Amino acid sequence: MHPLIMLVAFFLLVEAVASDEPQQALPGCNNTCGDILVPYPFGMGHSTTQDNTPCYMDSKFELKCIKSKLTYGKMIPVLDINPQSQMVMKFFVSRVCTNSSSSNNTEEANEPLLNVSSFTISSTENKFITISCDGYGILNSNFKNATYSIGCLTRCHNYDHKMVIGNNIGKCTGLGCCQVDIPPLMKNITIQTFKFPPETTTQEDCSYSFIAKQGSYNFSVDHINNLTNQTFPMVVNWAVTNESCQIAKTTDSYACRENSECVDNDPDYEGYRCKCLEGFEGNPYLPGGCTDIDECAKNLHGCKNSANCINTAGNYTCFCPLGQTGDGTKEGGCKLPDRKAYLYVIGAILFLVNVWIIYSLYQKRKHTKLKGKFFRKNGGSILEQKLLQRKDSSSKIANIFKERELRKATNNYDESLIIGRGSFGTVFKGELEDNRIVAIKMSKTIDESQIEQFINEVDVVSQINHRNVVKLLGCCLETEVPLLVYEFVSNGTLSDFIHKDKLNNPTWKIRLKIATEVAGALSYLHSAASIPIIHRDVKSANILLDGTNTAKVSDFGASKLVPLDQSEIATMVKGTIGYLDPEYMLTNQLTEKSDVYSFGVVVVELLTGERPFSFGRPEERRNLATYFLSCFKKDNVFEIIEDGMLNEENKQEIKEVTDLAAKCLRLRGEERPSMKEVAMELETMILNVEGNR
Repeated sequence: MHPLIMLVAFFLLVEAVASDEPQQALPGCNNTCGDILVPYPFGMGHSTTQDNTPCYMDSKFELKCIKSKLTYGKMIPVLDINPQSQMVMKFFVSRVCTNSSSSNNTEEANEPLLNVSSFTISSTENKFITISCDGYGILNSNFKNATYSIGCLTRCHNYDHKMVIGNNIGKCTGLGCCQVDIPPLMKNITIQTFKFPPETTTQEDCSYSFIAKQGSYNFSVDHINNLTNQTFPMVVNWAVTNESCQIAKTTDSYACRENSECVDNDPDYEGYRCKCLEGFEGNPYLPGGCTDIDECAKNLHGCKNSANCINTAGNYTCFCPLGQTGDGTKEGGCKLPDRKAYLYVIGAILFLVNVWIIYSLYQKRKHTKLKGKFFRKNGGSILEQKLLQRKDSSSKIANIFKERELRKATNNYDESLIIGRGSFGTVFKGELEDNRIVAIKMSKTIDESQIEQFINEVDVVSQINHRNVVKLLGCCLETEVPLLVYEFVSNGTLSDFIHKDKLNNPTWKIRLKIATEVAGALSYLHSAASIPIIHRDVKSANILLDGTNTAKVSDFGASKLVPLDQSEIATMVKGTIGYLDPEYMLTNQLTEKSDVYSFGVVVVELLTGERPFSFGRPEERRNLATYFLSCFKKDNVFEIIEDGMLNEENKQEIKEVTDLAAKCLRLRGEERPSMKEVAMELETMILNVEGNR
């Protein structure tokens, strides 16, 4: 059993070693013929595993293996293939001999031909040789539709064998044997051999011409009349195509795969080849390309030993173990630092740790002072006093959030958590430590001269407790611009509901309900809040919907508190085009009737499904409110109601709502109804609808 076990172990070892060798052929293809390796793009036959795919890149790389003999084309024997650049083949001898037995002294000649445009004859590895005493040979090349020729001539006129032998001991120096260099880029070749007419009728002589790999032929005088070789080894250069790298890279057939490079700078080649990048091995033409050489595992490194080597892609690095110094190479090596060096290192580490601790404390203190500065600048002291005054009252106290709480809630203000952007700031979705989901608004700017008014508004708005107003939970004043924290409303904006969520539309019952809820919220702000509030930017984008499509008025960034002894305020005009009250734009006098106008536009938006202003519409229809009033006066307002909404059941309801919208859109504010009147009319309409159904 011992010999059998050793034999099995031997074959397993051979297989393991072979598996470490880089793959050279396509899957399912033989990569050897006899003892010759056949690397892709060359190949024989078709794959047994890849849907009968050819084992070669294209026809010029097709080889045949017959009885373990590798051949190319018309039975040209192949001796070796270099996967990077060259192939050695046996090429035929051209010969012509004078036949003295014939009364006509006839000559018999042959002309070997290699007509492959992708193969060039290596000018550095071959010689062109002619053997004769009265003959010459010509090597022809057809290149870019032109023929180029080189020749080799030798004459000795009734030569003396001693003379030829004395001058040619195994060498081809010109007497009886002539050899010349081959120019670069010779391809599509033919070899011709000629003899000069014999000087005597009894003379019988031959002439031979051939290409031979350097070192493969040694001259002998006997060869002049009797060269027995039919072929000689010849080296050819091969390329993928005749294109340059620059052109090849733009084509779908570009052959160089991963971790390889294109080469076309060799004057002995026409076209391009591929080769693995330094530090990689394998076949650059196969799918997957070249693989990294593990210099550490294969002991191809310059490190002190493999334990000091780390393999990297295409290279390696040497290192020293922790606690040692040096570069880890064979020349440099590694060594333990002396005792003093250890003390220096430990001292340096302790120094750096102390510096880091001091710097961290300094930064923390600086950050704390900066937050305190922002807190005071943003009116934190004023808000704290207000909260203390109301601590024992039944009024809801606004929360003052810490900056770190909101930073953590928004994952450091991650952009993926942005749920809204507007002219006044950016809104983030956040989760507080008590698992409450909130909306955190980061304003763009704040007027420092209006800080006290801002704090008053935060204090008042945080006390608003109405089911149709988004609840202000509190604020953070430790940032350069204050942050406001609102309850999170999950179902998007009314604008999205009208213009994007077409699956929900048109639904008149829901739209009437939404209009009624918004009117109720605005009525509350105008007349029921502790201090009247004018929203100043009522629009569908500032009305949120929860999971049951309950409306909630939001975004009080432009709002104004109205002193109890005033009915109007002089302000700079702020709002959104299409919703802005024309009277407010002309006079700069803000009243609650400005919100009434904007609400009227929202109602028309609900009725028509159109945006309040669009340059994409005809000029007379660009401003929705103006166009609606025009249709209302012409008594054809039903023509602009959104398709699919109007029916016989709701026709009267829609008529009443259009009448109400037209009242809200009157140019003179004093002629418009109050939000309380609007809300009551809509609520009555809702009750009538419920009663009729």
